[in-house]
Amino acid sequence: MPALKTSPPQMIGKILIANRGEIACRIIRSARKMGIVSVAVASDSDRWALHAQMADETIFIGGHSPSDSYLDSDKILDAAVRSGADAVHPGYGFLSENAEFAKACGDRGLIFIGPSADIIAKMGLKDVARGLMQEAGVPIVPEIPVHFSGSSLSSKTLKSASDIGYPLLVKAAAGGGGKGMRKVDRPEELVDSILSCQREAQSSFGNDTVFVEKYIESARHIEVQIFGDHHGQIVHMYDRDCSLQRRHQKVVEEAPAPGIPSALRGEILDAALKGARAIGYHNAGTIEFILDVGTTLSANSDFYFMEMNTRLQVEHPITEMITGLDLVEWQIRVAQGESLPLMQQEIAQDGHAFEVRLYAEDPARNFIPQTGNITGLQVPVSQQDIRFESGVAVGDYISPYYDPMLAKLCTAAPNRKEAVKKMDEALSQIMIAGVNTNHTFLSHIFKDKDFLVTKKLSTAFIEEKQAKICAPPVISAKNLILILKAAARAFLDVRDSPPPAKSMQSPWSEKNHWRLGGPYRAYHSLSYQEKNYSFEIVKSAEQANLVYEQKTYEISEESAGLDIAFAILDDQKNMFVNLGGGIYKLIPSPLKSNFTKSEESASSGARIIAPMPGRITEILAKNGDHLEENQPILRMEAMKIETTLTAPQAGILKGLNLKIDETVTDGQILVEISVK
Repeated sequence: MPALKTSPPQMIGKILIANRGEIACRIIRSARKMGIVSVAVASDSDRWALHAQMADETIFIGGHSPSDSYLDSDKILDAAVRSGADAVHPGYGFLSENAEFAKACGDRGLIFIGPSADIIAKMGLKDVARGLMQEAGVPIVPEIPVHFSGSSLSSKTLKSASDIGYPLLVKAAAGGGGKGMRKVDRPEELVDSILSCQREAQSSFGNDTVFVEKYIESARHIEVQIFGDHHGQIVHMYDRDCSLQRRHQKVVEEAPAPGIPSALRGEILDAALKGARAIGYHNAGTIEFILDVGTTLSANSDFYFMEMNTRLQVEHPITEMITGLDLVEWQIRVAQGESLPLMQQEIAQDGHAFEVRLYAEDPARNFIPQTGNITGLQVPVSQQDIRFESGVAVGDYISPYYDPMLAKLCTAAPNRKEAVKKMDEALSQIMIAGVNTNHTFLSHIFKDKDFLVTKKLSTAFIEEKQAKICAPPVISAKNLILILKAAARAFLDVRDSPPPAKSMQSPWSEKNHWRLGGPYRAYHSLSYQEKNYSFEIVKSAEQANLVYEQKTYEISEESAGLDIAFAILDDQKNMFVNLGGGIYKLIPSPLKSNFTKSEESASSGARIIAPMPGRITEILAKNGDHLEENQPILRMEAMKIETTLTAPQAGILKGLNLKIDETVTDGQILVEISVK
């Protein structure tokens, strides 16, 4: 084990938080509890963000994109020195695993709340980390070297790939957060997958080095929370299961990992401690493993080191909920030079906890990130067994510059079955309105019977069930009237509410049919999944009624089975309704698809429309090209995710006037395709 460097405790009185969103708010809460002054930094896009308002002090560092703000180490360090901070907490993402930034903090006399720059550098490169873990006796997945011969892969690489067998997994050496990863099912996909992974890795991490390893088809993603101090003490805080993922990014996590035989769990925990001790680790970290469950999980199942995250994890709250510990407080105390507050035998776990990540994305459109204003927000009250951790508030704009995660919802109970039920109930109490989210998708997961059976869990769970759990909720005859009543009540609430601020224009502030405080009749027509629902609201001094298809229904204050209803105050007049955990977005016209037929006639061709705001990264065709159906035309990037736009039909490309790095808006017509 490397020699330990110890220093006398240095008390921290002020922390600059080099991050944004919910993790910045989370760190502020622990700092405040410890009597430590918090300093936030905020980009131009985040001038009114929640973390900027919560902190004791806020320094505006300008810029919109991450590279101009939260990834600009000089701006962050200058802000820390200017504020008189003693320490910098990097949170997760951005500069949290940047070794040069950690070293620069020390050079400026600032305590970096995390491991040393040397450890970050070693474990931040997956290929180097794999070698270190292999030396420590921790099992690793078989790897394939990547070598090019001109524009083609070398024969050595192709032979190694053939020997190990498909599918394979391309991974960015400097990757993290699920970015820079591609599954390869066939040999002909390997080159394009490597090149695409390199582009995304360069964009996200500034390092395009990739490697290829065997893809474990039936696997669980198990991780161990470890913690070390500067005095050589290292403990684990048990394990978590992070198997439910989309695009290799975690969506649902739970602690402890369910259904693991005790002997196997002990081996995994011991392997994590062995790896952490081998590198002399200190502060919070997570060692992640792939567990090969094959056809059945047993005490003899194989597991392999995947990576180490040298920072606090997004999912750390569920470890806190089963151990009763504050991991951010531990981070600060260890950074001050204190010994670990508890030894291994003193760390107990109790119960079961879940975390879900609420994203601004559209699961029905392959999880495309969404942008827009948060126009309504209702959440359960945080308590011992429910935590809602968010970095957004009503009125916030979700921009294309940052990760689309809006919040985390965590629940805990004495056992897994009750924790599932509590999460299902908590999701039914949440409404995030104004942008599409994965709320209904999460609700579907916690209602899925296979999710309750731990032997059904794997990293392929979401992919295998995507058609079912990603589908928007269906408006049945049973719940239609409940939804329309909710919409009617929302219209009434808007009518009876004070006028909105000048910055928010209400789409229902028009005067026709409305008389403030008096009787009225109002007609509305809303659409859901391309089906229109027209109804009338009739209100007198005594009561309000809904009239739908010539039948009258009383609009009561509450309806059985209906939890939350929100009206959306934007110029699109969107209406969001939560019914039993399903979010119904009703709009005045059908949703746009990724492409539309040209207006002239159905036979004249098609238009490709930008599915989200983003930046053009690659142009793969030119005007006049004869395209085949599904042929790639453009690649664009939004929120660090690369999307390839393909031809919806065969035809001739025209109207392409874009350039590399050009920014496009949601719904912008990018190209047209005429029939051959």
